[in-house]
Amino acid sequence: MAKITKEMALHYHEQGKPGKIEVVPTKPHSTQTDLSLAYSPGVAEPCLEIEKNPQDAYRYTAKGNLVAVISNGTAVLGLGDIGALAGKPVMEGKGLLFKIYSGIDVFDIEVNEKDPEKFIQAVKAIAPTFGGINLEDIKAPECFEIERRLKEELDIPVMHDDQHGTAIISSAGLLNALEVAGKKIEDVRIVVNGAGASAVSCTKLYVSLGARLENIVMLDSKGVISKDRTDLNEQKRYFATSRTDIHTLEEAIKGADVFLGLSRGNVLSKDMVRSMAPSPIVFALANPVPEISYEDAMDSRPDVLMATGRSDYPNQINNVIGFPYIFRGALDTGATAINEEMKLAAVRAIAGIAKQPVPDVVNEAYHVNNLTFGPSYFIPKPVDPRLITEVSMAVAKAAMESGVARKPIENWDAYALHLKELMGYESKLTRQLRDTARRNPQRVVFAEGIHPNMLKAAVEAKAEGICHPILLGNDERIEKLAKELDLSLEGIEIVNLRHDREAERRERYAKILAEKKAREGYTFEEANDKMFERNYFGMMMVETGEADAFITGLYTKYSNTIKVAKEVIGIRPEFKHFGTMHILNSKKGTYFLADTLINRHPNAETLIDIAKLSEYTVRFFNHTPVMAMLSYSNFGTDKEGSPVSVHEAVDYMQRNYPDLAIDGEMQVNFAMNRELRDAKYPFTRLKGKDVNTLIFPNLSSANSAYKLLQSMDMDSELIGPIQMGLNKPIHFTDFESSVRDIVNITAVAVIDAIVDKKKAGK
Repeated sequence: MAKITKEMALHYHEQGKPGKIEVVPTKPHSTQTDLSLAYSPGVAEPCLEIEKNPQDAYRYTAKGNLVAVISNGTAVLGLGDIGALAGKPVMEGKGLLFKIYSGIDVFDIEVNEKDPEKFIQAVKAIAPTFGGINLEDIKAPECFEIERRLKEELDIPVMHDDQHGTAIISSAGLLNALEVAGKKIEDVRIVVNGAGASAVSCTKLYVSLGARLENIVMLDSKGVISKDRTDLNEQKRYFATSRTDIHTLEEAIKGADVFLGLSRGNVLSKDMVRSMAPSPIVFALANPVPEISYEDAMDSRPDVLMATGRSDYPNQINNVIGFPYIFRGALDTGATAINEEMKLAAVRAIAGIAKQPVPDVVNEAYHVNNLTFGPSYFIPKPVDPRLITEVSMAVAKAAMESGVARKPIENWDAYALHLKELMGYESKLTRQLRDTARRNPQRVVFAEGIHPNMLKAAVEAKAEGICHPILLGNDERIEKLAKELDLSLEGIEIVNLRHDREAERRERYAKILAEKKAREGYTFEEANDKMFERNYFGMMMVETGEADAFITGLYTKYSNTIKVAKEVIGIRPEFKHFGTMHILNSKKGTYFLADTLINRHPNAETLIDIAKLSEYTVRFFNHTPVMAMLSYSNFGTDKEGSPVSVHEAVDYMQRNYPDLAIDGEMQVNFAMNRELRDAKYPFTRLKGKDVNTLIFPNLSSANSAYKLLQSMDMDSELIGPIQMGLNKPIHFTDFESSVRDIVNITAVAVIDAIVDKKKAGK
């Protein structure tokens, strides 16, 4: 992680629109009718419905997905009492985290009021606006009373995240660290350095999980909190120890199993860590400088289990692992509160995630390949996509079981899918592809079995029941890589095409290929040499029916793959060309882009084939094609160059396919804007229709378009390239394809093979 400077931070918050969040309309607003529905007179109808039934506010307004992040600025991060306005950047940041991790909208509210009673009344007065309230950066002990009163007097979820967020995440980390250390929570001695809101809440939650009060020693700035002290508030008195032999951190830490630091930097020495029990657990959570540095703690003894609040070291105690999903589950059940049962459910869900195999997206984000449960990984990473489903669902179930849910969830599978779609982790199309493939898994050959992404994709596809994978490559290297990546190869076939035992198959494939291409100058010897190449060998497996589909492209140049595919598999007899398509899933809909990979400078004949192949492929994915053939000119305005080829292709398609919605040549803005197109060119065959299929005039424009969309990361997903026009299911990947990309292509290849077999009557 880059070192953050003052200049970087200020520039980040100032550039473009100042701040970090904005309000975005969620309904159409381009016509007078839209505006009349949004405001007067149409808005009166939902107002009247809500007057009759206040719960209808969750139906007709954003209340059910809106959280207030509220602060008076009296305890902002490590900055202290800097005031409500100065704390606004933090509240905006919290709003950003809510949105990107759980899809929850936020208004940040800065209340310039330190008096607890007046602050409570201000929050109560604005509470009808929101579905939940996240209290933030309010100093102790006032924060305890403020939260208690608001929870009692409001019927929406209220949580002071500085208390409970840290408590929930550290509790999950503690449970897992104890498991790694082989210890039980009811037996361990715990030292807590710090007695503020976070420390008190953390320790109370540890007690709820089984820690014994008599085994806990808490310290504040004056030393050990003991029963003989007369300066203790109610929260501190709860943890006062009766021991009289300890007064300092150095004395308290001797023989302790767990250290929780929520105080200030550099107060825990190496010698103190050395004095702790075997396999000590050290949670040094002061930020940005922990109570002991990660390096010093690890240097003090090899068996220490360490967590900090920093992202640049293992096991970060980060509240973002909890609060977005806790509120998500609470909002989705219409919960009246966030209670102890919901918090404990979140703890156990978070702890459980760390014990499961780590998704590839997490490994990629942290540039590692082998995160596994143990000393360096006992807390999930904030980017883990399972948090949205597992934590939100656990909290929602706890809300229902504890009786605070007003809107029970009846279909948990549907809810899980909704959460994935909400965050863009899964689209309806990808789910349909994978579900369809699972119903009839096929034998899929993965050409580059030694590539980490392809190996992971094959294992994931096998685990999901999408296919029966066959990996090509050196079996010893593949097995070694699988061990390094902690992947199971059970049920996965490995074929080392260079191995002596494959000699008979190589020769048989060579004979078949040589006979097939004899009139094109092929000899058996030449064909036999080619069988040592994975693309030739793998495609021959499909050609001979010994496999059903083939995936390649992570290492091989497209030009080579295209050449081999034409030689071994061949183009469907009704076409002279083949191509590829990318599918774009976006908030605006699903779009099909062709040809994105194969034909560099297509003439009219090639474009006709691409258009026909695209029509077939779009229907293959259960969409009705509405096709625009693109150019830099519109409907014959340019009489030279590529527009002429597009124009000729459109003319052919319209004459021979009179019922097909296809037109062009046209610029992309006219293709994508129905109103603009219909007003300017009312004669078009696409009048009144929204285009979903774009045929590009050449490879340069098609490839650039999909790469541009891919790089802009506009809450969309690209699936592809999808092969169109070969005789058998041979599919390609990009050099930079992720595991998710490859699994999606695998699902497409499986469906392609299923359809292929149905056509052949198999």
